Amino acid sequence: MRLGLFAALLALALPAAVAAQGKALSAADSTLVGRILVAEDRHDSSDAALLEGARHSDPRVRVLAQRARGRIRDPRFAARDSLPALAAPTTWREPAWRMRYRALTAQRGDCDALRAALGDSAWPVRLRAADLSGSGCAGYHLIAVVLREWIDALPADASRRSAGAVSWHAAAHAVVALSRLRGDDVGPRVRKLAGHRQWQVRMYAARAAAEVNDTTTLRALTRDADDNVKEAAINGLAALVGHAADDAFLATLSADGAQAVRAAAIALKGSPRAEARAAASGTFERWVARANASERDARVALLEAAGRPASDDRPPAVRVELPQAAVALALGGGADVRLRVRMASGGAFVVRLRGDIAPMMAARVLELARSGYYNGTGWHRVEHDFVIQGGGRGANEYVGHPQFFRDELGTVPHARGTVGMSTRGHDTGDAQWFVNLKDNLRLGRDYTVFAEVVEGIAVVDGVMEGDVIERVTVIDQRSP
Repeated sequence: MRLGLFAALLALALPAAVAAQGKALSAADSTLVGRILVAEDRHDSSDAALLEGARHSDPRVRVLAQRARGRIRDPRFAARDSLPALAAPTTWREPAWRMRYRALTAQRGDCDALRAALGDSAWPVRLRAADLSGSGCAGYHLIAVVLREWIDALPADASRRSAGAVSWHAAAHAVVALSRLRGDDVGPRVRKLAGHRQWQVRMYAARAAAEVNDTTTLRALTRDADDNVKEAAINGLAALVGHAADDAFLATLSADGAQAVRAAAIALKGSPRAEARAAASGTFERWVARANASERDARVALLEAAGRPASDDRPPAVRVELPQAAVALALGGGADVRLRVRMASGGAFVVRLRGDIAPMMAARVLELARSGYYNGTGWHRVEHDFVIQGGGRGANEYVGHPQFFRDELGTVPHARGTVGMSTRGHDTGDAQWFVNLKDNLRLGRDYTVFAEVVEGIAVVDGVMEGDVIERVTVIDQRSP
């Protein structure tokens, strides 16, 4: 960025860049902190700001320079424990139902236990029981009865749900489970759900159709209006008939969603059709022109379908800019910046940005929240004993922000309630959030914590797949 603009942004951030301890930094010192953060984001170990910071009289600046060097030199930042300890995240109790949810894994083959769990007071437990009902319970009539009831109770409008309840979820999970249990008589229900107005229902219907080898329904769903439905249909069809459905896969290359195009490209790899490679290569050029870094998986899949190496990928140029709040967040002056996430299904939870760990990422998320980027997005991935993930425009992990966010690995663990940045590999943050529903300490090796839940953990625990974020607002205006 231009030096004049860089200095202007630092001047705006300076009043809040005073840590609770120690003296205020001068404008020149804050400029140096900004240079250190930008050098780290560029992965430029030769930047003079790192040496200047290492020799600075203020320990805060020295730590930032030390951390920047460590992150640049080692993608895993193995030396992170050499840094001063940071404040531990809030400790949250787990809901009582989660123990029952976990217990079901060991009861996978116990049809009586699964049938009882289908009537649990908590819907996550009920849905988990349905998901675990496999062919071993095919002769257990009472399970099939409940699953049919769930399917047949699906309302025509399943777009909204109230807290603690479900909308489309029961029928969607039930049709897949019933397809595994009673594949011989579930066909009419699969076809009915394949025409439902709610796209998630059609997506699960595609999964059910794959279970019962219903290639007719799958072919129809490859032409669905929603790209997530197309993806599920293509995956099922490719597994059943392979290249015999290449006509459907070729047609899907014109789709707008990265998830659908990626699935079609993977299905086309090794196709015997002469036009497949040329079509994949041409589609790759179209996706290069979109200039979206987070669509890399689709571009690479297209290259492979075209018989070309992944090294031919042409991602957009990396833009390194200093977000306005980054300096203050890094120094502690913006240490209590909070975001309220209000859910369309009711309730809200509050997260506090952890600029002490990830100032650049936290500042970028803050900018996106202020711009309304997250408003109307949903939680597309909900694993009730792991994480919820969302905040992407396409309700899919392959659709994210046009510019990648760098990793900022730190010493705060991925404890229950911490908020991490979704990635597609090292330094590929896509602006999607995931919230840890339990302690997931193994994630610390690869994923950045940039926030933590400080209010409303019960709302987080109650999120269901497809729930929509009504809006995200900044609620502490002391931040810059």
